[in-house]
Amino acid sequence: MTYRLTQYAHGGGCACKIPPGRLERMVAGLGGTPGDDLLIGLDHGDDAAVVRLDGDRAVVATADFFTPVVDDAYDFGRIAAANALSDVYAVGGEPLVAVNLLGWPYESLPVEVAGEVLRGGADIAAQAACHVAGGHSIDDPEPKYGMAVTGVADPERLLRIDAARPGLPLTLTKPLGVGVLNNRHKATGECFPHAVAGMTTLNRDASRAALAAGARCATDVTGFGLLGHLYKLARASGVTALVDHTAVGYLDGARDAADAGYVSGGTRRNLDWASPHTEFTGRSEQDALLLADAQTSGGLLVVGEVPGHPVIGEIVPRGNAVVIVR
Repeated sequence: MTYRLTQYAHGGGCACKIPPGRLERMVAGLGGTPGDDLLIGLDHGDDAAVVRLDGDRAVVATADFFTPVVDDAYDFGRIAAANALSDVYAVGGEPLVAVNLLGWPYESLPVEVAGEVLRGGADIAAQAACHVAGGHSIDDPEPKYGMAVTGVADPERLLRIDAARPGLPLTLTKPLGVGVLNNRHKATGECFPHAVAGMTTLNRDASRAALAAGARCATDVTGFGLLGHLYKLARASGVTALVDHTAVGYLDGARDAADAGYVSGGTRRNLDWASPHTEFTGRSEQDALLLADAQTSGGLLVVGEVPGHPVIGEIVPRGNAVVIVR
């Protein structure tokens, strides 16, 4: 029997994130302010925490999980694992070990299907040379999967969200559009293998290339969309980000899916949150929605030029808007 995993969840992938404005209110005042040893903490919503171990070593810690974004259990596991590992790459680290995080409605979905999810996660972790050792599972009315990942980094060569400087280009390492394609898949059952291929591609090579090029500022583009994550980066760095929307790449079929109305509630909330801080010129409503499209296992947004990937804008001194789309 074939099970459509997306039909067992109210949302899908990183579009299930708590809206960014509400999330910031939830965590306001919590601990985690960077100090001598806590190099990256909670202040700006970085992708992972980083703690210095000694002069040339730091430990990286993160966790990420979500509901199914595709129907195939093995692919769901691969996507969720790649997405969790991405947080380590987004701060310039290398993953060492991961533990599984699994919520499963075992009375309505066979445990064998859950086994396929875990197998997919293990295969992606193996590609990353990351050990998988156990984890935690609960009975859950909706299937959920992800990983808690521990990695290492050079404390003097981190990719931070608050380190953007004027005069540098902006590079995006994966095209946008998986959100609307995943929403179409959930609604119709249509499969988009190229979207799965993008979501299961590790950000390892892009992270290493960014560090090799001298980059010091980056984030990954996931549930808050390009606009949301770029707004967080520019706000944390005290700069303005200029985006040439004609330079942003999109997956085949993404515009058609947006035109057909397959836009998630998470994407619309992203746009509502970023719009007051964004100046739009020369763009359509569809352009704005696609720039805010809630990505799952998206690419890296790097301040600096990364060979082989498109430059989509630049960083300038802080102006009236935090993000300008032209």
